[in-house]
Amino acid sequence: MKKILISLITLSTITAHTFAQNSPLKIKINQETDKIEKQVIAWRRDFHEHPELGNHEVRTSKIIADYLRSLGLEVKTGVAKTGVVGILKGTKPGPVIALRADMDGLPVVERTPVPFASKVKTTFNGQEVGAMHACGHDSHMAILMGTAKVLSDIKNDLKGTVKFIFQPAEEGPPFGEEGGAELMVKEGVLENPKVEVIFGLHINSQTEVGKITYRPGGTMAAVNDMQIIVKGKSAHGAYPWSSVDPIVASAQIINNLQPIISRNLNVTENPAVVTIGSIHAGNRSNIIPEQAEMMGTIRAMSKSDEKMVIERIKQVATKTAESAGATAEVKIPFSVHYPVTYNNPALTEKMLPTLIESAGANNVSLKPPVTGAEDFSFYQEKVPGLFFFLGGMPKGQDPLKAASHHTPDFFIDESGFKLGVKTFCNLVVNYMAMKK
Repeated sequence: MKKILISLITLSTITAHTFAQNSPLKIKINQETDKIEKQVIAWRRDFHEHPELGNHEVRTSKIIADYLRSLGLEVKTGVAKTGVVGILKGTKPGPVIALRADMDGLPVVERTPVPFASKVKTTFNGQEVGAMHACGHDSHMAILMGTAKVLSDIKNDLKGTVKFIFQPAEEGPPFGEEGGAELMVKEGVLENPKVEVIFGLHINSQTEVGKITYRPGGTMAAVNDMQIIVKGKSAHGAYPWSSVDPIVASAQIINNLQPIISRNLNVTENPAVVTIGSIHAGNRSNIIPEQAEMMGTIRAMSKSDEKMVIERIKQVATKTAESAGATAEVKIPFSVHYPVTYNNPALTEKMLPTLIESAGANNVSLKPPVTGAEDFSFYQEKVPGLFFFLGGMPKGQDPLKAASHHTPDFFIDESGFKLGVKTFCNLVVNYMAMKK
């Protein structure tokens, strides 16, 4: 890693002359990006006002598909339920490059004061909920639609093919359904034509607008959810000695899981997280129940760490329960598993000058590992990929005071969208130029 970082630091001093910033093609990209900015913002506001949850992005996908067809692209719909794929073929031979945007909103009731705030009510896993684009997927779609327009305008200069992937259910499909990037890969989105590399971005509400952050290697964590069922023996709450108390055993398990991170993991190399997010047991104050159920999440930045943490959780939970006279059943994953979002180091190094060209050397920086997860990782398991972060926080705001993702107050500064379009276009054109 040290060698890679030194190489990247050296590259960060390179200006974009390698890719001829002032060439007619780059000038046209900049001009067309300026022209499409207002439309990108309009698309984003429309998507924001009408969010749809995973595997239900029907209105969203129709808008996208209709627009891509208007550009003359070959369009496939119904991919992984509601996904849309557009194919733009340049006039010259070259690599197939994929660009990806996610489409789904979240079951969050919006609280922002913007005039296009969502008022949508829907159902999620059988419950009535609000719906909100509380993670920026509305901006991702709008940016990729703008990118499709600009690249279509320079089609005669493209040396290869661009595949635009609009993906549903990044936040996860409804319980019991398949969806997201994993299903798109299964249905062949990286084939016909076969994708050589893939690029993706994520807007960030706590990174200042105009800035880009990136990381080679493990960038976002692998995620597994887990279920732990502790079984004991019921008794009257007044006579606990007649029970095998699954609630006490569960409390001991929760405490005993935490040293896995502080004592079994080399925290100087990679972070990891073990969190119990819910625990349910019993229905009266004076009855010790027969069992308790816990649900939690596991995050790790490498396959080896992921394997070790899972093995230790199973060992700790079962042995702790056994010491209390109870039993523990551990299911990992219970319903969700995303691999590590892994930026191919060679590709990251190769494309870093493009990020600098797009945002400026002072606006591109190395990012610490992120313990959040992204199913972009399923594409990166099949082809080299680069996933970077785009600033969406108003200039001068304190990042610690900016509302985080997945919250009712989540807010994005729309002035950063133009940089997203420009960067995607530059990544495509520059990668194609390298493949002479």
